[in-house]
Amino acid sequence: MDKIIVRDLLLRGIIGINPDERVKKQDILINLVIDADIRKAAQSDNIEDAVDYKSITKKIIQHVEDSSDYLVEKLVTDIARIIIIDFGVSKVQVRVEKPGALRFAESVGIEIVRTREDFE
Repeated sequence: MDKIIVRDLLLRGIIGINPDERVKKQDILINLVIDADIRKAAQSDNIEDAVDYKSITKKIIQHVEDSSDYLVEKLVTDIARIIIIDFGVSKVQVRVEKPGALRFAESVGIEIVRTREDFE
C-alpha cells in the first residue's frame, strides 16, 4: 500500500483538563500517514482519482479550531474517524502532540492506527 504523509501540521486549539487549558488556545501538532492506492491517480493525473490531502487537512483544521476536547485520546480518534469516514480511506496512522505540555519534555502525544472496521 502506498502512503500519503502529512508532517507537522501545527494548529492552535483548546485541549486539556486544566483550567488554563480550557480558555487559551495552545499548539497542537498533527502527523498523518494515510494508506492509499495511488496508481489510478498516477495514471490519470486527475484529482478525482486521488486522496485529496488538501481537503483532508482543511477538514482537520476546521475540526481542531471548532473543538474543545479534554483529552488528546478523543482528538486523535476524531481525526482518524474524519479521514476514514469522510474520505473513504481504509487505514490511517494519526499522531497528535501537545508541545510543551510537560516540563522538560519537548512534547507529549498519542499515536494510533485505525481502519474502517474500527468505525463500523
